[in-house]
Order: sequence, then C-alpha cells, then structure tokens
Amino acid sequence: MRKKRKKEDATAALARAAKAQAKAQYVLKLYVAGVTPRSSGAIRSITDLCETHLQGRYALEIINIYQQPALAAGDQIIAAPTLLKKLPLPLRRLIGDMANQDKILVGLDLRPKP
Repeated sequence: MRKKRKKEDATAALARAAKAQAKAQYVLKLYVAGVTPRSSGAIRSITDLCETHLQGRYALEIINIYQQPALAAGDQIIAAPTLLKKLPLPLRRLIGDMANQDKILVGLDLRPKP
C-alpha cells in the first residue's frame, strides 16, 4: 500500500511540475558579435523558437557584444552567439550554432533529453 501511495505522490508531483513549467516566464539574453550572417541566423532562429514554443511568456534581449562589451563581461560571455537563460532557474548557457532547435529546446528545459 505504501509503494502505491508513493507512486501516486510522484505522479502528482510530476504533473504539478509540468503544469508550472507550462506557465513559466522565460528571461533570455542572446549575445551576438556584430551584424554578420551568423548573428542574423541566430537572432532569427531564437526568435522563431520563442514565438513557437514560448509565445506570450518570454522576454528576449539581443545584445551586440561590440556595442555593449560591459554587458558581455558582466555575464562572462566568451563566445558568440551565446544564449543565456536567466529564468526560470537553473541558469543555462547555450554557445554556438543556434540552428539546432532540438538542442536548444533541451537546453531551455522545454523538451526532455533524448
């Protein structure tokens, strides 16, 4: 009887966590290096991903490290493009090509690891 109750409790906890995640507000920063095809592609990819998977519940700040180097230094950005997920916790950094949406969705905790 006790095992059954633990299993029900775990299932209910998982359902509550999934529901909370579906309502979570995301705070993202995308660091890019200048106006290059790679930067433009990263901006387009992350914007599309946010509109598709986080519509109405995200704030995306795009920062050019050449124009605002102090912000990049403050967040310890060493490469661009870098996507920084500030909220919901835990903090995550995704560095490099932003074209692989599956990798980004896993990194943002929007999809479980395969």
